[in-house]
Amino acid sequence: MPLRAQRIPQQGPKPGSPDECHLQDTCALCHLPRAPCPDPRGLFSPVVSPIAGTILPSGSMVVNSCRSAAEQLCNFICDCSNCSDENQCGYLRGSAVLGTPFTCDFEEGDCGWQDVSTSAYRWVRGRASLATWGTGPHSDHTVGTDLGWFMVTVSPPAKTMATAWLRSPVMREAAATCEIRAWYHLSGSGEGAHGGHGWASGYQTRGSDDGGAVGRAGVICPHGRDRATGTSTWVLAILLASSMLCKQSWRDPGVPALVPRAGGVQFVPMPSAKGHVLGLPAGLNQTERPLLRLAMAYKDEVVGLWQSPERGGEGWHQLVAYPGRIAERFQLIFSLTQPPTCGAELALDDIVFRNCGLQEPGQQVCGAEESRCSRGFCLAQHRFCDGTDDCGDGSDEDATWCKSFTLCSFEQNLCSWEVAAGQPAWERNTSLNLGTAYGIPTRDHSNNSRAGFFLHVGSTSAMGASSPARLSSPTFQATNSCSLVLYCHLHGSATSSLSISYVTNSTKHLVRERTGDLGSCWVRERVDFNTTESFKVLIEGVTGSMGTVAIDDLILSPGCVQEQEKPLTTLLNQVGAGPCAAEEVACDSGGCIATELACDFAETCADGSDEKRCGATTFEAGAGGWHDVSVGQLRWGVQRATEPADTVLIGAFLALQAGEGQMVAAARARTPLLGPSGPACAMEMSYRIHSSPQGFLTISVVDHTTGITHLAWHMQGHGGTAGGRVHVPLGERTRPFQVELLGLVDLQDSASAAIDNVTFVQCHLDMVPPGATALSCNFERGMCGWYQDQSSDFKWVRGTGQGQGSDHTTGLGYFMAVDPTAPWSRGQRAQLVTYRQEPIAAPHCLSFWYRLAGPQIGTLNLKLQLEGVEETVLWTRRGTQGSVWHRGWATLPATGRRQYRVAFEALRDGFLGDMALDDLALTAGPCGAELSCSFEAGACGLAASGQRTWLRQSNGTGTTAGPPADHTTGTATGHYMVVSTGRDSLPAGHAAALTSQPYRPSAPAQCLAFWYQLSGRTPGFLGVFVEQSGVRRKVMGISTMEGDAWHRGHVTVRPDGDWQAIFEAVGAGGNHGYIALDDLHVSDGACPEPASCDFERDMCGWSSPLDPHLHSFAWGWKSGVPLAKYPSPEQDHTLGTRNGHYVHFDTSVLGPGGTTARLESQHLPAAADSCLQFWYHMDIPEHLSCGELRVMLHSVAGQRTVWTMVGHRSQGWRGGVVPVRSPSEFQIIFEVTTRRWPIEGTVALDDIVYSTGRGCHSSQEVPMEEKSSGSFVAEVVLGLLLAVITLALVAAGGWYWLKRRGLVSATPAESNTPQGFDNITFRDDKVIISPVPKEGDEN
Repeated sequence: MPLRAQRIPQQGPKPGSPDECHLQDTCALCHLPRAPCPDPRGLFSPVVSPIAGTILPSGSMVVNSCRSAAEQLCNFICDCSNCSDENQCGYLRGSAVLGTPFTCDFEEGDCGWQDVSTSAYRWVRGRASLATWGTGPHSDHTVGTDLGWFMVTVSPPAKTMATAWLRSPVMREAAATCEIRAWYHLSGSGEGAHGGHGWASGYQTRGSDDGGAVGRAGVICPHGRDRATGTSTWVLAILLASSMLCKQSWRDPGVPALVPRAGGVQFVPMPSAKGHVLGLPAGLNQTERPLLRLAMAYKDEVVGLWQSPERGGEGWHQLVAYPGRIAERFQLIFSLTQPPTCGAELALDDIVFRNCGLQEPGQQVCGAEESRCSRGFCLAQHRFCDGTDDCGDGSDEDATWCKSFTLCSFEQNLCSWEVAAGQPAWERNTSLNLGTAYGIPTRDHSNNSRAGFFLHVGSTSAMGASSPARLSSPTFQATNSCSLVLYCHLHGSATSSLSISYVTNSTKHLVRERTGDLGSCWVRERVDFNTTESFKVLIEGVTGSMGTVAIDDLILSPGCVQEQEKPLTTLLNQVGAGPCAAEEVACDSGGCIATELACDFAETCADGSDEKRCGATTFEAGAGGWHDVSVGQLRWGVQRATEPADTVLIGAFLALQAGEGQMVAAARARTPLLGPSGPACAMEMSYRIHSSPQGFLTISVVDHTTGITHLAWHMQGHGGTAGGRVHVPLGERTRPFQVELLGLVDLQDSASAAIDNVTFVQCHLDMVPPGATALSCNFERGMCGWYQDQSSDFKWVRGTGQGQGSDHTTGLGYFMAVDPTAPWSRGQRAQLVTYRQEPIAAPHCLSFWYRLAGPQIGTLNLKLQLEGVEETVLWTRRGTQGSVWHRGWATLPATGRRQYRVAFEALRDGFLGDMALDDLALTAGPCGAELSCSFEAGACGLAASGQRTWLRQSNGTGTTAGPPADHTTGTATGHYMVVSTGRDSLPAGHAAALTSQPYRPSAPAQCLAFWYQLSGRTPGFLGVFVEQSGVRRKVMGISTMEGDAWHRGHVTVRPDGDWQAIFEAVGAGGNHGYIALDDLHVSDGACPEPASCDFERDMCGWSSPLDPHLHSFAWGWKSGVPLAKYPSPEQDHTLGTRNGHYVHFDTSVLGPGGTTARLESQHLPAAADSCLQFWYHMDIPEHLSCGELRVMLHSVAGQRTVWTMVGHRSQGWRGGVVPVRSPSEFQIIFEVTTRRWPIEGTVALDDIVYSTGRGCHSSQEVPMEEKSSGSFVAEVVLGLLLAVITLALVAAGGWYWLKRRGLVSATPAESNTPQGFDNITFRDDKVIISPVPKEGDEN
């Protein structure tokens, strides 16, 4: 979003208890009672139809603390000082997150929206779950994380077509400028992959208070026979003021049953012959795709405002609807209809109402070209008598005032207008007859009704693409004061057009042309005619494929006077079929080419004319293919510079101008359909904007097939003038697309905005820029042969850190990073892709350095995209790996004759942290053995031998019995290696071996660590061998395992050359059984004892749980180098320097997303007398001491806390000692937790030592426990007093003596040694724990 309005404060104080109800014509709620006020006159009957229930009972829940009259509730005007009359109206008074008024972001509730579905398929309020990645949205649209709320459909139909209905409360009085925007996410449609299963298991949901029982019945009325099919037509009805009103047409050949009931008639659904249930919109019973609709119920009918396009795409999409002027109460209805087994899931979020309130009454001083409305404010004179109630009271459309204007609404006939013979032709019709296909007007403009008439252009298939339908007026006298206002509807096609011309002496003069898709709305257009000859008005419409052109309410001003004598003006003869067939365009030099070859960045016509009007232009000869698609009071038009001193824009340019539309919206201009384009495609242009901060310019890319819009560039106004030349990446586009220019300024405030000199560079599909083959890159001078995928708003950024850490190359240079918390990043993936590479005949190795940091970071993948083959994952990592650089590599296989591309893909399945890449290198030959293997992307070169072999699988897709979840991800979709050890698969004594590739020695000792799981009941035997120089040596054997969890094994290897690890499973003759392996890791240095770690090389098996149901975050791993994004101690305990490492956690992230952060050890055997020693560092403000660090022991017997420490300000590194006893296998857990938030602070751990058999009493060096806060403060005070006395008594020589003896130590910032517990010194107001001086230390 280019603009964010000023934030609106949170809701005011809670209203008190109700004392009385304020009754006007109807009853209004005064405060917050649960029971509705009485309806003394019985005006409103209960609503019995899910979509036609236009009136709710008068006691609808509205928090109204100032006792507004009922007519003032939910009318988009804050009548109460705290705007409490505009809450629970389908919107709240504002969104604190978005900063927009009259918005429902569903963060604080459902805003009064109510599910009124008639089946189990329904709407609920819910939010995303990372446990169901790939099903539905991964985040909401408001906050962009899994903590945000939205409305979502659940329990989709499995056997029959069904519709889920969502209805708003009653709203009142929408202005003609009213605009409704919302964001929706439609997934699972098309493949039927979910088989009728909804999101109930994958989404956190909250049902409605009424249990979904309100408004679940409907009424059916006969309505004759359908013209197209001859079948009986039935319409839904409601009870309104005790009378039945038949409504919108709904088609089904079945026979309904009307069952009498008290107070009305109940609709009993009856299946038709095809098994469909009554109550589905016309034309939907044959749909093969899910269809989202927004409709409006008012007066006695329901009219459509918007419906989803035939094709969608991944992610959140915006819908925009214009209800028009509504002078009555109305309700909005969202509906999602889908066929059985489609399994579509839809989420709805951020419903915003803009410019919907009527202008406040008040006396204004009007200008020379303005007149006053009855309500006192001023309106431009050309907006009087234009068919739109702009004043809000109808005074600008007063019949007396407007009697000299000539209106043709087509309700009875064509008036004096004449349709030219031939095809295509303008046809008079209604929405009821035309149906509900995409692009068809859903209502007329005159009456805002489906039964109202308008003109539309029929099919163009017989005439070709260039044949217009023609409508002409009578002949008018020469004039300079004749104007025409009409309302046009262009929707469904990017190539449809409407032109308004006048004809004199058989010569046509074009006055205005509209091209493209203006949306599902009626748009006001006004033109003036100034001619010295008699003339006719000519209106021509050309429809593109799947599009519709319609017009309504043609209004001629009094200056348009018909000729009384025989007209002399004749129209040009009707143009016959063009020289080109349908789906072709003509070249200027003659001949035709296929439509898709025009504007594809390659000249196909001999004269190159197919690329001349495609948006690249200086605007000297016209718009150059750009066309205005604005619907509001601003538009884009070509004009010339009036200030020669302007160095940015010279000559002609495209600028913002006053428009004729009735909406208050930003101006839009689009190019023709372009593409496809290559990866390096970009648009360059000059721009200039002079505006307040509310003004802006943006460039977006619109996918014509799916309707998805991606922001590519934007410039905000800043109170002055800004301008220059910009390079806007457009990227690779495989489908036709348009470039959209969006602008908003206040022309009355002398603001302006314009663009000029537009060019497209390197856009041809086969264009390869210099350096495209350079995959080795340190990003210091650019991105080499890598480019940013532009199809998502979640993107990689080349930079130097932004508080995340330094680069890997020099520590001061550039690297590529991606941050899921970047503002308005809502895409699911960010891709860094190579250009198309030539085939390779032999394997190559791509090595790289990566970083995954943060308490909740997602997945980094390396993918191979082979031409004509589905992409494959070569390497993957998920979750935090610490704020340190790790080396990764993957072998690129030989590709034969196929071209290929490689992509680094960052998934936004985590929302707190960052990912980074640096120092990519491509070398010939395969990579060596992978030092870390999670088996998510493959077997990492491990080879299985034996007839009964090891298999790589996940529990969700595997064919062999195995663990229910892997160790890496903790889910059923994660992969591991497994071998079946049952007698049928691996008979007793038979072996199945899994052998690694050779590891190269990089240190005198190396540690091989792995995770394993053995099934219960005779799982067999797992042997671990190390082979060097052909000699195999057994280093570990496992035959039993307690429980069904993953266990960690490790072996120290002292290599004298290349070595291999061999895992051998031996069958034991049981009926069933398995042995599984996961997460192999080889590191330098000897393996530490289990659960002991100094965190210098890695985390030694300590990890944070991945179970999303625990609502916890991950601990990080880093050095003492300060990072703004991850506050933590500036030195570790092991080395006492900034280069030492430790684990840490930033407590500020605790809150609704999780109230704990756990660090878990591997599973440890039962302990009778063991000891846990560790060092911790806490820095939490005392007034937020609800934070706490705990040590817990977790076993089959449960979980118990054995040590706690409340949050406190930093006192340096402190020691902790915990005796450990457990009669069964257990885990040690460090947990940071809080009972309230926010809690600002950090906690760190280092030098964890777990020793068995000796207990804590026999430890050689037992760290002192930290004293209680009370005794600590007392000792500090006493120490201060003693210090003052000492300073008064001791002379300079004594101070020198103290210094020589070393009793005064350096501060932590000056010291490189670990901090201890003795020698408390004081520095300003902080207590510093200084290290114990060692013999020979210099101070």
